[in-house]
Amino acid sequence: MRKQTSSSSTATERRVQIEATCLRLLARREHSRKELLDKLALRGFQHEEVEPVIAEMAEQNWQNDERYAECYVRQRISAGYGPIRIKFELQQRGIDSVDLDTQAEAQGGWQNLLMDVYCRKYGEETSLTQNEWLKRSRFLQQRGFSGEMIRRLFAELKIKFVR
Repeated sequence: MRKQTSSSSTATERRVQIEATCLRLLARREHSRKELLDKLALRGFQHEEVEPVIAEMAEQNWQNDERYAECYVRQRISAGYGPIRIKFELQQRGIDSVDLDTQAEAQGGWQNLLMDVYCRKYGEETSLTQNEWLKRSRFLQQRGFSGEMIRRLFAELKIKFVR
């Protein structure tokens, strides 16, 4: 005959499993609260049992959305992504408010980043066909830079159309 375990010991075991999983994830890299919730849900844990554990980890500063956002923004800026894309990606990860401009200024500003991204990809050729100009503009927009920023870049580089 099998011995039945009490529900409180099962709940305690689940909590220990959740804590261990969270710590393993956080040991590798920073995670937002939403990312942890999503990853734990994929592992079969219920939202009601996960939420208190993540809240406790946030109180102990093991999980911190602000620190996560700073690391994420710094990494994405260094990879050459613009403010529109970074803001969208952060919203997908559960981060709604972050000061992107402060971090960009620490690395030279958005316009300098845009210039670096453009020159790395295309060099400094200034005579472009309209199709090539459109192709380059789309690339920069997909990277997360606004149309106004791209227009300023092309004006600064004195890009002109040839037919």
